[in-house]
Amino acid sequence: MKNILILGAGTSGTMMANHLVKELDKNDWSITVVDQYQTHYYQPGFLFLPFDIYTTKQVKKKGKKFIPKGVNYIQEKIELILPKENKVKLASGTEINYDILIVATGTKTAPDEIEGMNGSGWYKNIFDFYTYEGAKALRNKLREWEGGKLVVHITEMPIKCPVAPLEFAFLADSYFKHKGMRDKVEITYVTPLDGAFTKPKATEALHYLLEKKNIKEVTNFNIERVDPENNKIIDYADVEVEYDLLVTVPTNMGDALIERSGLGDDLNYIPTHKATLQSKEHENIFAIGDATNLPASKAGSVAHFEAEILTDNILRYIKGEPLKEEFDGHSNCFIETGDGKALLIDFNYTHEPVEGSFPLPGIGPLKLLKENRINHMGKMAFRWVYWNMLLKGRQIPFVSATMSEKGKHYEEVK
Repeated sequence: MKNILILGAGTSGTMMANHLVKELDKNDWSITVVDQYQTHYYQPGFLFLPFDIYTTKQVKKKGKKFIPKGVNYIQEKIELILPKENKVKLASGTEINYDILIVATGTKTAPDEIEGMNGSGWYKNIFDFYTYEGAKALRNKLREWEGGKLVVHITEMPIKCPVAPLEFAFLADSYFKHKGMRDKVEITYVTPLDGAFTKPKATEALHYLLEKKNIKEVTNFNIERVDPENNKIIDYADVEVEYDLLVTVPTNMGDALIERSGLGDDLNYIPTHKATLQSKEHENIFAIGDATNLPASKAGSVAHFEAEILTDNILRYIKGEPLKEEFDGHSNCFIETGDGKALLIDFNYTHEPVEGSFPLPGIGPLKLLKENRINHMGKMAFRWVYWNMLLKGRQIPFVSATMSEKGKHYEEVK
């Protein structure tokens, strides 16, 4: 019997297990998933945890619950991938053979990459919200914080969910207004980009919202170090930004396993064919989600679209058929703007965020690049969709893996 081995039981790995178990002949193929963690986190919920919008119970569940029957599940740390031998070595020394390997090990924050970031101020007045621990600690801090200079900062790109830092700034504005202390908080958004977002079309709308909400913007800030003693972040041009409370997005890096195995780039992401999701170096290795080096957003919607296309390509690979070069970098993302409203953006490798309606052309009910309440409701509903449909590999009605141009106004990326 041949074996498909999936490394990681996060969003991507769990989806792939659910997709493949429905498609493969159990007499010919076994599926094995390896992951060291017991808990599966709804990572988009980390954004809402600091503002007491979600509770801790709403953003985590037991991971094994979502692994389908018929799939071997091993809960153990992975030590090494041995691609020349088609083996993976676990921390216990056990070796697992594979015929096809799917790497879904995600990305992690690395605050130690920046001098002073996780020093004396870490989880005192310097926080991240890209981890469960960080978001929870920040929630406790915000409950008692009396105001001052709040700096929302991105270290470098790429990061998971590139709009999340903006969403945090918008939600902070709303949070402090509702607490009756917005006048006591100065919010500054600090980014290494030359604008609010990676896509110019969306940057226009988002910059307008920053101005409207009186959130200062510092662009082209390439951080060199954090000075926790004097509450400053300093970039390579010696520009300084002072803070009383720093909410930072540290460097995001692929799993250290990828570095140990010699399979990654400088940030431990796997060089991946951007349309097929096949490794550029090993034909029987595929990568998905945040583990790849694709020029697409590292977001749950992207992983969802990739999973549908990768499933088809795995089946083609098994049959010896040419892989479909079908993944177009499709990303569909809600952007919380505070006060019960949100934007929705839809884009891919070749198209800037489009205007129009989603998912049905001319009908919606969601409006693209428009700030409104129904988009916020869509964002809130996504948590149910995530736990009950997306993770289980169920088709989301009317939402295609590749980006539809029907009923949309768009500009191509130059």
